[in-house]
Amino acid sequence: MKLYYTKSACSLAVRIVLNELGLDFQDEEVDLKAKKTSSDENYLLINPKGAVPALSLDNGELLTENQVILQYLADITPGQKLLPSVGDLRRYHTLEWVNYVATELHKTLGMFFNPNLNEETKNIFMSVINMRLKYVNEHLATGPYLMGKDFTLPDAYLFVILRWAHYFKMDLSAYKHLEQFMNVVAERPAVVTSLQQEKL
Repeated sequence: MKLYYTKSACSLAVRIVLNELGLDFQDEEVDLKAKKTSSDENYLLINPKGAVPALSLDNGELLTENQVILQYLADITPGQKLLPSVGDLRRYHTLEWVNYVATELHKTLGMFFNPNLNEETKNIFMSVINMRLKYVNEHLATGPYLMGKDFTLPDAYLFVILRWAHYFKMDLSAYKHLEQFMNVVAERPAVVTSLQQEKL
């Protein structure tokens, strides 16, 4: 497998899960502005969406979209603990969280990467973001992870998105459970390895 990634982007969640599962993979960095890979390939010929992550499988197939890639990686790994098995209701609650992070947090916080975003628009988004972070923070009171005591797929994704919040200098001090979550996840060996691999 080969992971197409950009440093600190949401593709970091896939890298963390790859390392959590102990899967062998190669990686190649993508310049999202130039749409070029580090080996100077036209990235749009690899992934016409022009976004990361993209996961090239050994059979030549390409998977895109974080939620799908994360679920695929769990499903192909026997005995893994990041996603319960089909039929177990916990599986669907876990995927609920993956989708919540993707649609409610990723897409909203991701808007702050737009250099043309004015202060008025930022303030509108911040009110929405704070409402959503408050919800996640309250849920994590039963933590340390989103599904309780077990680290699962959405935790990797949430960790990456909350790193963006720190990057944008958003004040998360009111959300003590989010801060605790970040500290606990940052100590996981797979997360340490992933950050080292991207030189973060």
